[in-house]
Amino acid sequence: MSVHHQDTDHQNTRSTPRTTRRTVLCGLGLGLLAPGALAACSAGKVGGGTPPVSAEPGTALAALAEVPVGGGAVVNGPDGKVLLTQPTAGTVKAYQAACPHAGSIVSPPSDGVVVCPAHGSRFSAADGAVRQGPARTPLVPVAVTVSGPDVVLA
Repeated sequence: MSVHHQDTDHQNTRSTPRTTRRTVLCGLGLGLLAPGALAACSAGKVGGGTPPVSAEPGTALAALAEVPVGGGAVVNGPDGKVLLTQPTAGTVKAYQAACPHAGSIVSPPSDGVVVCPAHGSRFSAADGAVRQGPARTPLVPVAVTVSGPDVVLA
């Protein structure tokens, strides 16, 4: 003998999503991972994120002759690329070459202006100040001095 049950509430029920243990655990996992992922993605963006140069003072970065007066050069530093500029003869300024907007390496200056090729930010070669965004913060300075024929970390 077979019994057939008819669902009398079938027409009155709504289709609601069912929350499962898997859904809750996945949501918690994403909630815990998201801040770390966002922090990792924002490194080098507005406000910095590029680590400072940490080598010992006296570490040579380049020969002074490699840094043209009124221009500059991007050189390999101990912790990444360094932009050296020589606004006037014998005066050398240095900055981390990573653009503070998105971390792209800036180009050496032309006519006193450093340009980021990625998004067009412009900076002063004399002091690293932002002249045009999207960057909102200046280039990060690196302490250097001229020692004989070389530009060295101060």
